Amino acid sequence: MTAGRKVVPTALGRVVIEWQDGPRVVRILLPGEAGTGRASGPGHPAVDRLAQDIQRALAGRPVAFGSDLLALDWCPAFQQAVLRATAVIPRGRVSTYGRLAEKLGRPGAARAVGNALARNPFPVVIPCHRVVRSDGGIGGFGGGVAMKRALLVMEGVEVGADGRVRPESAC
Repeated sequence: MTAGRKVVPTALGRVVIEWQDGPRVVRILLPGEAGTGRASGPGHPAVDRLAQDIQRALAGRPVAFGSDLLALDWCPAFQQAVLRATAVIPRGRVSTYGRLAEKLGRPGAARAVGNALARNPFPVVIPCHRVVRSDGGIGGFGGGVAMKRALLVMEGVEVGADGRVRPESAC
């Protein structure tokens, strides 16, 4: 299934980008996730650029990711809509699962949004770390809550000692 795997050393640990011919990125694995082993297959310049952008983002620098390399069409329609809505949350801001559900015309579907983001195959590029609980709690993240908190803080989001995001960070 995978044409190539690129292991990307970052400030927060090793990230793996998996892609198919084209290239079409099919999955990004965060540090600590299963399968972050060795690289395989020939490299690709577009994947190399994405890897550099991920390194910059995980070092706290602003990056404008595009979605042109992402195999979004592999995701179910609702998940695609959730991922697209999440992709436009600006750096330094957060949204809630409920607010995203409302924007998608599905009020009351906060849990479905959370489930779609829990299976986000493109973390960091699709910034699911910018989505928090309605009470300001950070919520879950594939790379772990500590990594989610670190990403939010790097992006300028205020996270209190109680682990909650300040309301002024919401968009």
